Amino acid sequence: MDILYGVVGEGMGHATRSRVVLEALAQREHRIKVVVSGRAHRWLTERLASFSNINVEEIEGLTLSYFGNSVDRSASLFENLRKAPKSVAKNVEVYRRVVESGFQPQVVISDFESWAALYGLNHRLPVISIDNMQVINRCQHDKLLRKDKSFDFRLAKLAVKVKVPRAYHYLVASFFFPPVRKKYTTLVPPILRPEALAAKRERGDHVLVYQTQKDNHELIPALRQLGYRFRVYGFGREGREGNVTLCPFSEQGFLDDLRTARAAVAGGGFSMMSEAVSIGVPLLSVPVQGQFEQELNARYLTALGYGTWSETLDVGRIADFLERSADFERNLASFGQRGNATLLRCLDELLERIQRGEPRAARLESDAPGKWEPETDEDDEDEELPEAEPTV
Repeated sequence: MDILYGVVGEGMGHATRSRVVLEALAQREHRIKVVVSGRAHRWLTERLASFSNINVEEIEGLTLSYFGNSVDRSASLFENLRKAPKSVAKNVEVYRRVVESGFQPQVVISDFESWAALYGLNHRLPVISIDNMQVINRCQHDKLLRKDKSFDFRLAKLAVKVKVPRAYHYLVASFFFPPVRKKYTTLVPPILRPEALAAKRERGDHVLVYQTQKDNHELIPALRQLGYRFRVYGFGREGREGNVTLCPFSEQGFLDDLRTARAAVAGGGFSMMSEAVSIGVPLLSVPVQGQFEQELNARYLTALGYGTWSETLDVGRIADFLERSADFERNLASFGQRGNATLLRCLDELLERIQRGEPRAARLESDAPGKWEPETDEDDEDEELPEAEPTV
């Protein structure tokens, strides 16, 4: 089949996950045109260069601005508005090239990327969504959310809903599996890169810290107060300060330090969290403030006993977490959802249905840890619009 595949460029988790799916599709001899924004464009271009049936195009996407450990919504809005004229012009040019190239996709796959999804709707093509974000909108979380988070929850649901609307089916990667409340939705285990799949858990005595705030001058002095060895990534420099080792960026080095760590301290990003859970490493999560999806991940991490979370990073919370790390590790032993086979079976089923011209199924036949049940259905006027039906 000819497939148009869109990848959002904000954060690298979408790119690493999409690489896994794209390689599997290429090996199945599908022809794929990828549209991707941000630094994910160069990363995917380099890693997919060996596949002659994959072509990668760069588009412009939205970006987020941060202040400390919080999303700066005003700055994000201003920056995206500032870039809007140039971004629109570039994306229109890419749209023209896709149309004039003679490439006629039969299906669109979107990893939280709007350009490809809108292309699919405009051309009356089936759109398959593969991401982790749709868990916010398409599952039930009543038992987990506080009332004072209701506005953030509603805002996040709306943002996720409009990002990839009226898809043929939603494949949602997750390490937690709440009840599915909408048709055309299937929960699958985390999509792991090959290096993470091959990572063997060998517990050591160091603590991995992944820190994205380079101006967090209080972190290292705080870690030096604790009686553990720390390996810290994300400061952009190397060195050693007492029991704290500052590590240079290295994908393999980071993964080796993760699989051999006593425990890990990081943000609330899904990719890092799902790799830690899948490998069996206890995690203290400090979500970016204003990123509801990260807080939801962290709340489920805590509820399942795989680790804990905190709004701020301080000595007391780190010490308490590390004292309990053995309990968290025992709980992680029950996870047992490691591998990409479930996702690929579901995707193959969807592509085969589309190729045969079948109407979309509210519930897939392939085994999966989370599926829609009729008694959990919630009416949604957008679900049945005709644009969602395939035209092959």
